[in-house]
Amino acid sequence: MFPLYDDNPTSRFPLLTILLIVSCVLVFLWQLSLGSAMHAAIRVLGATPAVLFGNVTPTSAAIPPWTTAITSMFLHGGWMHLIGNMLYLWIFGNNIEDAMGRTRFIIFYVLCGLAALLANALPDTDSTIPMIGASGAISGVLGAYLLLYPQARVLVAIPFGFIIHTTRLAAVWVLGFWFVLQIINSLLTAGQEGGVAWGAHIGGFVAGVVLVPFFKRKEVPFFAPRRE
Repeated sequence: MFPLYDDNPTSRFPLLTILLIVSCVLVFLWQLSLGSAMHAAIRVLGATPAVLFGNVTPTSAAIPPWTTAITSMFLHGGWMHLIGNMLYLWIFGNNIEDAMGRTRFIIFYVLCGLAALLANALPDTDSTIPMIGASGAISGVLGAYLLLYPQARVLVAIPFGFIIHTTRLAAVWVLGFWFVLQIINSLLTAGQEGGVAWGAHIGGFVAGVVLVPFFKRKEVPFFAPRRE
């Protein structure tokens, strides 16, 4: 099930959401321009748990290790990784930016990204595999959306073999299904290294649920009814 669009109008132009998307796309194009050196750049700019926790010496002193917690949020491992993340950010980010205001939204976004990184790194602080991607921070956006707009209608694509069926579902079902899927995948891949950071998705989502009461504007209610 893939979300395509939500029927949830906003009152403000989603400037930061668009800037985040543009930034991630530009950074990925820069990665591609590096050619074979792209993997070395990911080693330097990605968030490696063993480096962050001081268990190994970083391979490069180009930037302080702690800054990779931020730079890693703008790196992606491939076109599908980038497109998937940006699609979710575009669909759900504008409403959360609208509900919080721009300053609080960007702080919220970064905090969720940091929480996601910790959730994935703490179980294995000796890991030397760099973590990259905006999905942890975006997961926090999804958690906030679930509490604020559970009844918003989301157009989703559901593949049945070679046939793709589209339908509109309440956000609570779309995001609930997404979260359960992250837990299942996390359990199925427990102990494996590399691949998708399911723990980051779960940690970011939980952080979004916990933090949204402190960042939303006072006049924005929880569990808002469906809007047209």
